Amino acid sequence: QVQLVESGGGLVQAGGSLRLSCAASGRTFSSYAVGWFRQAPGKERVFVAAVSGRGGYTSYAGSVKGRFTISRDNAANTVYLQMNSLRPEDTAVYYCAGDRNWPIDYYGMDFWGKGTLVTVSS
Repeated sequence: QVQLVESGGGLVQAGGSLRLSCAASGRTFSSYAVGWFRQAPGKERVFVAAVSGRGGYTSYAGSVKGRFTISRDNAANTVYLQMNSLRPEDTAVYYCAGDRNWPIDYYGMDFWGKGTLVTVSS
């Protein structure tokens, strides 16, 4: 079973940047697509971005397209989310999750990390 650990969250001013990391255990990491999701206070968890197992395909939510970039380094068992031009509405707990399939199935993700908090001040 693959375990995921997110890191890189923190407090940043609007317009700033952060890079989140999702580190995975297990030797079959490249077999899984990985998605980033976020949950703002009082709201449901929503999709942010995803990358296929070998990194050849990506998808983004409309609210982050052009500002966020997802990538992965399978040799390092890590998926990244580069977040630029951050806005206060990007404030949320960010989670990564893995899926054997592509496109990913939000309701059928195989495993989840515990999240990392991103706070964007105005």
